[in-house]
Amino acid sequence: MAKQHTMEERLVQLDERRAAVEAGGGAKRIEKQHAQGKLSARERIASLLDEDSFQETGAFRRNRTTTFGMDKADMPADGVVTGSGAVLGRPVHVASQDFTVMGGSAGEAHSVKVTEALKASLLTGTPFVFINDSGGARVQEGIDSLSGYGKVFYANVLLSGSVPQISIIAGPCAGGAAYSPALTDFIIQTRKAHMFITGPGVIKQVTGEVVTQDELGGADAHMGRSGVVHFVADDDEQAILIAKKLLSFLPQNNTEDAPIVDPDYVVEPNEKLRDIIPVESNKGYDIREVIREIVDHADFLEVQAGWAQNIVVGFGRVVGRTVGIIANQPSIMSGALDIDSSDKASKFVRFCNAFNIPVVNLVDVPGFLPGVAQEHNGIIRHGAKMLYAYSAATVPKITVVLRKAYGGAYLAMCSKDLGADKVFAWPTAEIAVMGAEGAANVVFRKEIEAAEDSEAKRVEMVEEYRETFSTPYMAASRGLVDDIIDPADTRRQIAMALELLVGKRELRPAKKHGLGPA
Repeated sequence: MAKQHTMEERLVQLDERRAAVEAGGGAKRIEKQHAQGKLSARERIASLLDEDSFQETGAFRRNRTTTFGMDKADMPADGVVTGSGAVLGRPVHVASQDFTVMGGSAGEAHSVKVTEALKASLLTGTPFVFINDSGGARVQEGIDSLSGYGKVFYANVLLSGSVPQISIIAGPCAGGAAYSPALTDFIIQTRKAHMFITGPGVIKQVTGEVVTQDELGGADAHMGRSGVVHFVADDDEQAILIAKKLLSFLPQNNTEDAPIVDPDYVVEPNEKLRDIIPVESNKGYDIREVIREIVDHADFLEVQAGWAQNIVVGFGRVVGRTVGIIANQPSIMSGALDIDSSDKASKFVRFCNAFNIPVVNLVDVPGFLPGVAQEHNGIIRHGAKMLYAYSAATVPKITVVLRKAYGGAYLAMCSKDLGADKVFAWPTAEIAVMGAEGAANVVFRKEIEAAEDSEAKRVEMVEEYRETFSTPYMAASRGLVDDIIDPADTRRQIAMALELLVGKRELRPAKKHGLGPA
């Protein structure tokens, strides 16, 4: 007769098995992680979540592969830690790949665990944070490994627009593994991590090009060149702090509003805004200085700060309410819109719209960037994404024209005609088809050519055009600007508009989805 174990004996066995699982790949491998300046999978989760809030799921899950000795392999938690917890008191679901267990490689059970965590996130309406640190697909499991990736991708798409998804790239993320982060809303990459589809060795073999891992898929490469990542962190700890701050601005899901923080924060006239823009209309300045004077506590979380820097996007609060801010950056390319900035802004607008975050637009744009390269690479197609995103967005949309607002770029920055609920203009605003200098040369060409002093006549005509057509009063007379305001009053005007629009409801034609430009 088999021995009957007491509850005490069974609990001892449970503790032993759990300790073995929590040890991951063992002390030596964890020490190696630490030597590389990286935390272990469980340390990352502990750093992210509130103390004692983690509830693990699937700790004793393991693969079912028997080939290549996999049935005898020791793979605690199958190389990924999954479960739920809280960040700043609000529930989240999390997955953290464990590089100390078979290099964090993703096999069938590994990916199924991640997929189940994603679906639990969707079911409960909670954000999902996926910490990536993996050598890629588990070769020993063949097509089962690829199938696992497919399940994860499919789940990422199911969650898209329903709950926020954040990816932290804390180690290698190569091949098919890179597509899951690309399907999420925000990617935070550490400087110790690399992400690419094909590594330097394959590229050299196929094309002959020689490139380092950092040049190919380092954090700076993906921020400054590819635009794949949204935040760059020096290490795991900083990446986790960024994730926490980002989550603080976001709602739990698409049926909720973002939490209101410090709603009694005062709104007073800010006279600094009267002098923040140079008198010369062609002189640059840093739009982030304007943003910091408008948002609560000058607290602005910029997104993709190192990519397409001619436009600035990010999150702030106005009297406690989260807002998404899109602003032209006159200090870079005069703030003109190009292919990359159009992509950057349109995606950000779509995210804000999906998660009920009002959009505030600060406009100082001379137009779309001219050039053969821009035309041949599809500025029409990419620029149309901004028109589409703003037109499709039903969240409150507030636009403030600070200075230049010319041509199609004026429309693309959320004009009244694209559905802006409130449009304010500073007295310095110039709203026109083009700048006064160019317009006068076209409209008054004959008068200028016929004048004895053509240059003096041109200056006179430029000023006449500017006073007639480029002032905000012309736009206001047509109802395209709701009010011309003292710059010092900007924050108060935005706060009042947000309060008015909090219950905004806008019905659209019934359809599966629109077909925006690719």
